[in-house]
Amino acid sequence: MLDQSLSAFVRQLRVATMVMLLSVALPAVAVPVVATDVTPVHSLVSQVMDGVGEPSLVIQRGASPHSYSMRPSEAAALENAHVVFWVGEELTPWLDRALGSLAPDARQVALLHTEGTRRHAFRERVLTDMVDHDDHDHDHGAEEHDAHDHGDHAAEVDGHHDHAGHAHEGIDPHAWLDPVNARYWLGVIAETLAEEDPANAAIYRRNAEAGQAEIDGLVEQVRGEVSPVHEQAFIVFHDAYQYYERRFDMNTVGAISLSDATDPSPAHIADIREIVGEYDVQCVFAEPQFNPALVDTVLNGTSARTGVLDPLGSDIATGPDFYPTLIRQLTDRLVSCLGEG
Repeated sequence: MLDQSLSAFVRQLRVATMVMLLSVALPAVAVPVVATDVTPVHSLVSQVMDGVGEPSLVIQRGASPHSYSMRPSEAAALENAHVVFWVGEELTPWLDRALGSLAPDARQVALLHTEGTRRHAFRERVLTDMVDHDDHDHDHGAEEHDAHDHGDHAAEVDGHHDHAGHAHEGIDPHAWLDPVNARYWLGVIAETLAEEDPANAAIYRRNAEAGQAEIDGLVEQVRGEVSPVHEQAFIVFHDAYQYYERRFDMNTVGAISLSDATDPSPAHIADIREIVGEYDVQCVFAEPQFNPALVDTVLNGTSARTGVLDPLGSDIATGPDFYPTLIRQLTDRLVSCLGEG
């Protein structure tokens, strides 16, 4: 009896040893090394990769994505990447060149150009009498569709306008400020990573579905919160918010700066001051990265209030919770300022 027990113990020991040796001999399936450009994209990728890995962030929080000098560690992140998720060259033209030299073999996904992303052209001016209401109505029709069928994001709106002397040309890259785009991008990110890493495909897809459900709730919450103030006129520092405005039917009537790189002319400032009075502007919003004195110039002698909006959430901690926090922050600041009147 003792011999049988001893034999059984020896067999179990051999099996356990073989399992241990096999686990040591067989390398674990490598998780793709992933790099991202800006904090909103980093947040969406972090949500999808939760529990599997963490993406690197090339453009640090609070920095301007339009002209950024990478540190050696950020360049190394691109060199080591298997997959790079970025908005596109419209936001970071310098990164397009860097990817060509540092990450030529990486899978590069420009989210702005993925089929199904809702896109809008840059506007020459954000003025009430310049808004293309036909395009605005068309976008509302798409919103109706989105509200009833979140699984279908095939519709794409480019909405190009032929304005002479356009300060910007082409697609406005701030597309993450439409949460429906972010919802769609979660699916794109999950499917891309599932193809690169089939062993963790179920986790990526499950995480994306959870993020999409959170965005569904977020959209409905924001609609309810902005509803009492959505007709109140306001002015932004630069025209970076049309994706949010169109999604939630907000009433932007002017932008202090038409370009991220240059200060507005005195004539444009005079136009904006006239608009403040003509359209009963309630709030003029500054941005932390730009000259606040320009906002003071616009506000001087008016009853309009001031607030701060930031399309990149420079004061929000990076990570999976960044994106929903960004949308809530924009909403809170808009409603707080516009609701004071």
